[in-house]
Amino acid sequence: MHDIVIRGGTIVDGTGAPAFTGDVAIDGDKITAVGGKAGPAKRDVQAEGRLVAPGWVDIHTHYDGQATWDPVLAPSSWHGATTILFGNCGVGFAPVRTEHHQALIDLMEGVEDIPGIALAEGLKWDWESFPDYLDALERLPRAIDIGTQVAHHPLRVYVMGERAIQREMATGDDIEAMAKLAEEAVRAGAFGFTTSRTDQHKTPAGELVPGRYAEHEELIAIGDALGRVGRGTFGMLSDFEDEAAEFAWMERIAEKNRLPLWFLLTDRSYDPQRWRRLMDGVRSARARGLPMSAQVAGRPVGLILGLTTSLNPFALREAFADTAHLPAPEQLARLRDPEMRRKILNETASDRLMALLPPLSRQIATRWDRMYVLGDPPDYEPPAERSIAAMAEKVGQMPQEFCYDYLTGGDGGRMLYFPVTNYVHGDLDVVREMVTDPHTVLGLSDGGAHCGVICDASLNTFMLTHWVRDRARGDRLPLEFSIQRQTSETADFFGFHDRGRLKPGLKADVNVIDFDALRLHHPHMVYDLPAGGRRLVQRVDGYDMTMVSGVPIFERGVETGARPGKLVRAGR
Repeated sequence: MHDIVIRGGTIVDGTGAPAFTGDVAIDGDKITAVGGKAGPAKRDVQAEGRLVAPGWVDIHTHYDGQATWDPVLAPSSWHGATTILFGNCGVGFAPVRTEHHQALIDLMEGVEDIPGIALAEGLKWDWESFPDYLDALERLPRAIDIGTQVAHHPLRVYVMGERAIQREMATGDDIEAMAKLAEEAVRAGAFGFTTSRTDQHKTPAGELVPGRYAEHEELIAIGDALGRVGRGTFGMLSDFEDEAAEFAWMERIAEKNRLPLWFLLTDRSYDPQRWRRLMDGVRSARARGLPMSAQVAGRPVGLILGLTTSLNPFALREAFADTAHLPAPEQLARLRDPEMRRKILNETASDRLMALLPPLSRQIATRWDRMYVLGDPPDYEPPAERSIAAMAEKVGQMPQEFCYDYLTGGDGGRMLYFPVTNYVHGDLDVVREMVTDPHTVLGLSDGGAHCGVICDASLNTFMLTHWVRDRARGDRLPLEFSIQRQTSETADFFGFHDRGRLKPGLKADVNVIDFDALRLHHPHMVYDLPAGGRRLVQRVDGYDMTMVSGVPIFERGVETGARPGKLVRAGR
């Protein structure tokens, strides 16, 4: 007798093969049969008219801090993610010396908009080395599986101290020490190494991150450390100011160590052909047999703008900033005062406040044509007529007046959508090109990050709702392809070889989905992080069941309380 049989569902096994109808049998934490009619079970899950798919393997999250205190890791787990990977973008919390705790909190707060008060309250800091950090992660019961990468910025600060924070060049001894620690981390179970070489990443004080201008020799030495272990990926975000120079050192790492190397890729409004040039670089490297890929997102990287979020078009004006400390009801009443409205609308964005923002985010001060009413259900491919500029023109108002009145109307919880990247042409055709390119890997959900201004942990769900079922402004994507991209492909890329497919002998991580009922809700702000820290979350309908290692963790959107998840160590 089987432990569980999921009966009569439409099975999409994660390999890209055509869907078929049948049963999935589970015994213990493993899948034991797929297809056909399974024998009796201790529990039957009726799945007629439902999709049965592997759990999503989400490779780009930032739960580095939250994973040390939160066993559920929502909203990613709400959206069918059964394995998540963090340690992305060069930020993390290990290795660390006591005197640098606050510096790493500041880095995470600045780069990933995770409230510093929540990190200061929630982090126990019962580790120093990276292996110690893995041990700390392993001690906490959890709903879903986690894995992590060693991040460049804490590594650099651990070795160089204040010199790293001041972005000084590393000495030969510094580089040797960083490489040794990276090797130690990967041998202990890290899935790779990440760094950040972009002006988009700043501390709350507006300072660039420690590894922003790290010399190529430093990065190559760390890549060689991964090569000595013989596993792990090397990932980064770069501005590619000198595209040829960046590809040159990346190719050196890939050629010598033959390990996967990836970088984040989005389009940019100021250089619409940039992403094509970078993909040409990837194709050139692939033609030489080098394992290089671009990690792409399945929708725009879009800011959620409102009175309760970290940013809105008026937050860069000094008069509005003066109200930011007020409790929400008081602030809303103050903003509705005609004199305050007049004062704010007569101002422009201040240079002081603009300087604190990453360059791409500064567009929110002026680009009313790129700003849209989000709507419910949220529209992530809005047409031009839903822009603030178009809607204001229709009613005979100036865009800033229309926007101000919209945000301060209702209960003050209204939100706008501002696609920062991946929306140059006002649709998602370029995103579709990126997602379907054979040399890309799907990621960039940023679960756990950008708590006050982005909520893209729902990306896995969006790949089904928008791309497979609902898209009306262009070609859609096949169901089997969309599921393969976020299961077997992401699992294989990072070395999670026991999951990502519905196949006998593999780990029983399974989603049972009511495809027709699948629906994303409007994001909303909650204050449930330690010390009352805030974060945007997004609910979803349509997941009948999510299972990890053969144990249901959610049933019809309700958490079961089970804790079958664990820390996954690479190579173990």
